[in-house]
Amino acid sequence: MPYIHDPNGDAVVLRWNRHPSCVGLARLELRKALAGWGLSGLEDSALLILSELLTNAARHARVSPGREIETRYLAAPGGLRIEVHDASRERPQPKSPGPEACEGRGLVIVDALADQWGVSERGGVGKVVWATLSVPDADCGALADGRSVT
Repeated sequence: MPYIHDPNGDAVVLRWNRHPSCVGLARLELRKALAGWGLSGLEDSALLILSELLTNAARHARVSPGREIETRYLAAPGGLRIEVHDASRERPQPKSPGPEACEGRGLVIVDALADQWGVSERGGVGKVVWATLSVPDADCGALADGRSVT
């Protein structure tokens, strides 16, 4: 798992293969980042959002074997941004699953938990699916541990 940590400590970038085990490992790394940033209050929602976005990319992104999925966790003023990058141009579409459906609820969950989420183009092939979470009543110019974010 290639690991890139920015010098300011406000971003963690990781690359994953498309194996289902990557989801649990990615959650562990996000949990560590949140603790380091003083954002553990966002942990439950953040981990569920990450799980849904990364599972979608690993399961549905139609790309050549060997292509990796990238996650980015970014501490932002007053909260967190989670990004999942993949090499597929296919955009995820929210569904309206019936009560007996076994899948199709991931983006509904993301929409319910995130302040905002969306899909954007990225440099090169593919897309980035992202979501943001805010710390309630956070000082919008500082991380939860008091460091300023510009």
